[in-house]
Amino acid sequence: MITKGDKVSVLDDAIDGVVVDVKGHEVTIETTDGFNLTFKSSELIKIANQGEMNFSFNKNQVIAEKEIPKPNYTNTEKKSKKELPVPEFDLHIEKLVKNYKSMSNYDILTKQTDTAKYHIEFAIRNRIPKIVFIHGVGEGILKSELDFMLGRYDNITFQEANFQKYGQGATEVYFKQNLK
Repeated sequence: MITKGDKVSVLDDAIDGVVVDVKGHEVTIETTDGFNLTFKSSELIKIANQGEMNFSFNKNQVIAEKEIPKPNYTNTEKKSKKELPVPEFDLHIEKLVKNYKSMSNYDILTKQTDTAKYHIEFAIRNRIPKIVFIHGVGEGILKSELDFMLGRYDNITFQEANFQKYGQGATEVYFKQNLK
Protein backbone atom coordinates (compact mmCIF):
# COMPACT_ATOMS: atom_id res chain seq x y z
CA MET A 1 0.00 0.00 0.00
CA ILE A 2 1.39 3.37 -1.05
CA THR A 3 0.75 6.34 1.25
CA LYS A 4 1.58 10.04 1.27
CA GLY A 5 5.29 10.65 2.02
CA ASP A 6 6.50 7.28 0.61
CA LYS A 7 9.47 7.24 -1.70
CA VAL A 8 8.55 5.50 -4.97
CA SER A 9 10.00 4.59 -8.34
CA VAL A 10 8.15 4.24 -11.63
CA LEU A 11 8.39 0.66 -12.96
CA ASP A 12 8.64 1.38 -16.69
CA ASP A 13 10.60 4.62 -16.49
CA ALA A 14 13.63 6.07 -14.76
CA ILE A 15 11.59 8.35 -12.48
CA ASP A 16 11.86 8.50 -8.69
CA GLY A 17 9.94 10.74 -6.31
CA VAL A 18 7.91 11.24 -3.15
CA VAL A 19 4.14 10.64 -2.95
CA VAL A 20 2.27 13.93 -2.45
CA ASP A 21 -1.32 12.76 -3.01
CA VAL A 22 -3.27 9.47 -3.24
CA LYS A 23 -6.78 9.37 -4.78
CA GLY A 24 -8.00 5.79 -5.16
CA HIS A 25 -5.66 4.04 -7.59
CA GLU A 26 -4.12 7.30 -8.83
CA VAL A 27 -0.98 8.50 -7.09
CA THR A 28 0.63 11.91 -7.62
CA ILE A 29 4.36 12.11 -6.97
CA GLU A 30 6.86 14.95 -6.87
CA THR A 31 9.87 13.80 -8.86
CA THR A 32 13.45 14.43 -7.83
CA ASP A 33 13.44 17.08 -10.58
CA GLY A 34 10.52 18.93 -8.92
CA PHE A 35 7.69 17.96 -11.29
CA ASN A 36 4.31 16.63 -10.12
CA LEU A 37 3.24 13.55 -12.12
CA THR A 38 0.26 11.23 -11.70
CA PHE A 39 0.51 7.43 -12.12
CA LYS A 40 -1.63 4.41 -11.38
CA SER A 41 -0.55 2.69 -8.17
CA SER A 42 0.22 -0.48 -10.19
CA GLU A 43 2.90 1.48 -12.13
CA LEU A 44 4.83 2.38 -8.96
CA ILE A 45 7.03 0.51 -6.55
CA LYS A 46 7.72 1.66 -3.03
CA ILE A 47 11.34 2.39 -2.17
CA ALA A 48 12.08 1.37 1.41
CA ASN A 49 13.14 3.81 4.08
CA GLN A 50 16.18 3.09 6.20
CA GLY A 51 15.30 0.37 8.70
CA GLU A 52 12.99 -1.44 6.27
CA MET A 53 14.15 -4.13 3.91
CA ASN A 54 14.95 -2.78 0.47
CA PHE A 55 13.38 -4.79 -2.34
CA SER A 56 13.89 -2.07 -4.92
CA PHE A 57 16.44 -2.38 -7.66
CA ASN A 58 18.62 -0.01 -9.56
CA LYS A 59 18.02 -0.47 -13.28
CA ASN A 60 21.55 0.65 -14.19
CA GLN A 61 23.00 -1.83 -11.71
CA VAL A 62 20.93 -4.68 -13.21
CA ILE A 63 22.13 -3.78 -16.71
CA ALA A 64 25.74 -3.60 -15.48
CA GLU A 65 25.43 -7.02 -13.84
CA LYS A 66 24.09 -8.54 -17.05
CA GLU A 67 27.05 -7.33 -19.08
CA ILE A 68 29.76 -9.92 -19.43
CA PRO A 69 33.03 -8.56 -18.08
CA LYS A 70 35.84 -8.51 -20.58
CA PRO A 71 39.01 -10.23 -19.42
CA ASN A 72 41.81 -7.85 -18.54
CA TYR A 73 44.87 -9.54 -19.91
CA THR A 74 47.45 -8.92 -22.52
CA ASN A 75 49.02 -11.50 -24.76
CA THR A 76 52.40 -12.17 -23.20
CA GLU A 77 53.39 -14.78 -25.76
CA LYS A 78 56.16 -13.54 -27.94
CA LYS A 79 56.17 -14.82 -31.46
CA SER A 80 59.54 -15.94 -32.60
CA LYS A 81 60.84 -14.70 -35.91
CA LYS A 82 60.62 -18.25 -37.22
CA GLU A 83 56.82 -18.16 -36.99
CA LEU A 84 56.39 -15.89 -39.99
CA PRO A 85 53.56 -16.74 -42.36
CA VAL A 86 54.42 -19.19 -45.10
CA PRO A 87 55.00 -17.40 -48.43
CA GLU A 88 52.40 -18.39 -51.02
CA PHE A 89 52.96 -17.95 -54.75
CA ASP A 90 50.05 -18.18 -57.16
CA LEU A 91 51.25 -19.56 -60.50
CA HIS A 92 48.00 -18.94 -62.37
CA ILE A 93 48.97 -17.03 -65.52
CA GLU A 94 46.43 -14.25 -64.90
CA LYS A 95 48.27 -13.49 -61.63
CA LEU A 96 51.66 -13.32 -63.36
CA VAL A 97 51.06 -11.20 -66.49
CA LYS A 98 48.46 -8.62 -67.48
CA ASN A 99 47.85 -9.71 -71.08
CA TYR A 100 48.12 -13.46 -71.51
CA LYS A 101 45.48 -13.90 -74.23
CA SER A 102 48.07 -13.65 -77.01
CA MET A 103 50.50 -16.10 -75.33
CA SER A 104 50.85 -19.67 -76.54
CA ASN A 105 50.46 -22.60 -74.14
CA TYR A 106 54.24 -23.14 -74.31
CA ASP A 107 54.90 -19.49 -73.38
CA ILE A 108 52.41 -19.66 -70.50
CA LEU A 109 53.97 -22.85 -69.07
CA THR A 110 57.48 -21.41 -69.48
CA LYS A 111 56.50 -18.22 -67.62
CA GLN A 112 54.93 -20.25 -64.79
CA THR A 113 57.94 -22.59 -64.39
CA ASP A 114 60.42 -19.68 -64.59
CA THR A 115 58.46 -17.89 -61.85
CA ALA A 116 58.49 -21.03 -59.68
CA LYS A 117 62.24 -21.48 -60.26
CA TYR A 118 62.88 -17.84 -59.27
CA HIS A 119 60.94 -18.28 -55.99
CA ILE A 120 62.75 -21.56 -55.21
CA GLU A 121 66.18 -19.96 -55.75
CA PHE A 122 65.14 -16.95 -53.66
CA ALA A 123 63.98 -19.22 -50.80
CA ILE A 124 67.25 -21.18 -50.89
CA ARG A 125 69.38 -17.98 -50.87
CA ASN A 126 67.39 -16.46 -48.01
CA ARG A 127 67.07 -19.67 -46.00
CA ILE A 128 63.27 -19.68 -46.06
CA PRO A 129 62.20 -23.07 -44.64
CA LYS A 130 58.91 -23.50 -46.52
CA ILE A 131 56.91 -22.05 -49.41
CA VAL A 132 53.62 -22.91 -51.10
CA PHE A 133 52.93 -22.88 -54.84
CA ILE A 134 49.29 -22.53 -55.86
CA HIS A 135 48.96 -24.16 -59.27
CA GLY A 136 45.30 -25.12 -59.43
CA VAL A 137 43.83 -28.46 -60.48
CA GLY A 138 43.16 -28.16 -64.21
CA GLU A 139 44.65 -30.90 -66.42
CA GLY A 140 47.69 -31.27 -64.14
CA ILE A 141 50.32 -30.13 -66.66
CA LEU A 142 51.71 -27.34 -64.46
CA LYS A 143 51.69 -29.62 -61.40
CA SER A 144 53.63 -32.34 -63.21
CA GLU A 145 56.16 -29.79 -64.53
CA LEU A 146 56.52 -28.38 -61.01
CA ASP A 147 57.01 -31.87 -59.54
CA PHE A 148 59.65 -32.65 -62.18
CA MET A 149 61.50 -29.39 -61.50
CA LEU A 150 61.38 -29.81 -57.69
CA GLY A 151 62.68 -33.39 -58.00
CA ARG A 152 65.88 -32.09 -59.59
CA TYR A 153 66.86 -30.06 -56.50
CA ASP A 154 68.86 -31.53 -53.63
CA ASN A 155 67.74 -30.71 -50.07
CA ILE A 156 64.14 -30.08 -51.15
CA THR A 157 61.09 -32.13 -50.25
CA PHE A 158 57.58 -31.39 -51.45
CA GLN A 159 54.06 -32.63 -50.95
CA GLU A 160 50.49 -31.58 -51.57
CA ALA A 161 49.60 -28.58 -49.41
CA ASN A 162 46.89 -28.51 -46.74
CA PHE A 163 43.71 -29.73 -48.42
CA GLN A 164 41.42 -27.71 -46.14
CA LYS A 165 43.16 -24.46 -47.03
CA TYR A 166 44.12 -24.98 -50.69
CA GLY A 167 42.12 -27.93 -51.96
CA GLN A 168 44.05 -30.14 -54.39
CA GLY A 169 45.62 -27.24 -56.27
CA ALA A 170 48.74 -26.46 -54.23
CA THR A 171 52.17 -27.90 -53.45
CA GLU A 172 54.14 -27.31 -50.26
CA VAL A 173 57.93 -27.12 -50.65
CA TYR A 174 60.32 -27.68 -47.71
CA PHE A 175 63.97 -26.66 -47.83
CA LYS A 176 66.45 -28.66 -45.79
CA GLN A 177 68.91 -26.10 -44.47
CA ASN A 178 72.56 -26.93 -43.88
CA LEU A 179 73.58 -26.03 -40.34
CA LYS A 180 77.18 -24.78 -40.63
